[in-house]
Amino acid sequence: MDNEDRSIYIDADPETVWHALTNEDNFSAWYAPGSVWRIPELEAGCKALFTLMPSEHNQLEEGEHVDMSFTITEVVPYSRFSYMADEDELHFIFDVRPENAGSRVTVNMDGFGLSLENLKAFAEGREPPNV
Repeated sequence: MDNEDRSIYIDADPETVWHALTNEDNFSAWYAPGSVWRIPELEAGCKALFTLMPSEHNQLEEGEHVDMSFTITEVVPYSRFSYMADEDELHFIFDVRPENAGSRVTVNMDGFGLSLENLKAFAEGREPPNV
């Protein structure tokens, strides 16, 4: 596993990072920008919905979209947010830890490098680079 693709230091406190991860409008702004997250209730067992829209980072054609459903599996405020894809049971875990004057965010699987860069920019108050 490539730890550089799974972990990033963010120059923002854990509370700011937490709200970027768990607020549906914030999550939509940095994770696959142009796509939409719906997190009606931030509680284990509740559903979250994601609509992936076409971008240069995926294979979707203009006018296509993919709807996905997730079950929130764990909510530990300012520390851990996890959810499982209902279709294939992939389990996504985001851990947030204080580090120096900021936060370290680690996700449990590879392939999140671009998204973590977007999260960093968003939480630090900058425009996400991978839009």
